[in-house]
Amino acid sequence: MKDSHSQSDTIDGLPNIMVVKETEDVVNSSKGKAVYTPNSKINFNSIKSACAIALHMHQPLIPAGGSDLSSAELISNLQHMMENQGIGDNHNAPTFAWCYKRMGEFVPQLLSEGKEPRAMLEYSGTLFYGLKKMGLHDVLDALRNVTVNPEMRHTIEWLGCPWGHAVAPSTPVQDYKLHVKAWQQHFASIFGNEALSRVRGFSPSEMALPNHPDIAYEFVKTLKDCGYSWVLVQEHTVEQENTGHGLEKKHLPHLLVCKNSEGKEISIVALIKTQGSDTKLVAQMQPYYEATSLSRWELAGKQVPPLVTQIADGENGGVMMNEFPPKFQEVVRNASGSEVPLMNGTEYLEHLFSIGITEHDLPRIQPLLQKRIWDRVNPGDGPEKLNKSIEELKKEDGSFHVEGGSWTSDISWVKGYQDVLDPIDKLSAQFNQKVLENGAERNDSKYLNALYHLLVSQTSCYRYWGQGIWTDYAKEICRRGMEIVNANFK
Repeated sequence: MKDSHSQSDTIDGLPNIMVVKETEDVVNSSKGKAVYTPNSKINFNSIKSACAIALHMHQPLIPAGGSDLSSAELISNLQHMMENQGIGDNHNAPTFAWCYKRMGEFVPQLLSEGKEPRAMLEYSGTLFYGLKKMGLHDVLDALRNVTVNPEMRHTIEWLGCPWGHAVAPSTPVQDYKLHVKAWQQHFASIFGNEALSRVRGFSPSEMALPNHPDIAYEFVKTLKDCGYSWVLVQEHTVEQENTGHGLEKKHLPHLLVCKNSEGKEISIVALIKTQGSDTKLVAQMQPYYEATSLSRWELAGKQVPPLVTQIADGENGGVMMNEFPPKFQEVVRNASGSEVPLMNGTEYLEHLFSIGITEHDLPRIQPLLQKRIWDRVNPGDGPEKLNKSIEELKKEDGSFHVEGGSWTSDISWVKGYQDVLDPIDKLSAQFNQKVLENGAERNDSKYLNALYHLLVSQTSCYRYWGQGIWTDYAKEICRRGMEIVNANFK
């Protein structure tokens, strides 16, 4: 399929992340069209349950291509690991590179055996660019084969994500939308517009879901505006809309409903990632074994198969690096043609909606802690009254917050990171004031360079570690970004 190379994935050496109308048209024109059921061999009416796994892959870009931090080239952390394998766990770098490639090897092999492999893949834009910059063409070629080859593309579902692995609750709303659109553009430039037209699900970095009503609303609006039809959420980041309690039927799709202070409401289908963060859950294919213990559940008067859904880092940890390959292949061989098949998210939803289920039949959920907010203030009361109520709740209960939820409840993506957040926020403000608000041209190398540094600076890794060299990396990227913006935009 020549379409996969219809655009260059780099422009003047930088990633192709400047959105063009053609890409937006592809996204908009593909809404609502079934893309997986036409090639699905699964008899949805006869299976008793199913499981879906997703592999999250990411490597940040860091100023480590040289000894002087102020002038070092921005390179992939994977390249830095490759070049310094005697330090810490860097000896894992070659295995990491294989992890990024290996689904492109497993799928052809399993299909040749007459089996039906399935996996969802979520790769950050910084990882894609790093692989290209390192010359790891074999990795990208293997992924391209299973993505665009008509005989294989039904087995792999790509999930969208923020290009620079930004955390939604604490990334400025306008910047987050830039991340989402940049990833779509970059993905299309690598794999083609047809492949992009099949990207329907979205995977938030760190499974971070905003719970401040206005930010949560904008988060879902961004996804809907960018053509996404469903989002993956961690079960502990949401609550039942009416009661504020945890979810009851976690293995059924839900409808994530977000209301804002202006009284607007927006919703999107959500698939629920259960349990906490444990790479072994996917590495040992736990979702499949859980699914084998389940039977069909009732939804809107119909009996439907539950879907056990799980995502994990696809490269981190010895279990994922070493145990996943044989376990994945074993499960695919056992599950293919059985009552408990592997399915991908969009494939499952297309089957579900084809039997008459609609979004309005799904249980309604909202971001965590919002029940307590809406008990005090009504949607439409305005941002001032909303924020006043939030401050009152914080004073009354020290555990109440609107920092959002993620895969872990013991890490805040805000507290303790002011040293990093200040320069990031300043770069964001300067970029938006001088570039976006002033209507600067968005189709030249100066804009691309400024956008690139803005998105790279917002990578969650700089917050996760929060000190030492990673803080220095973030500050340096922000310094460069400010210099680029101030030198090129008035």
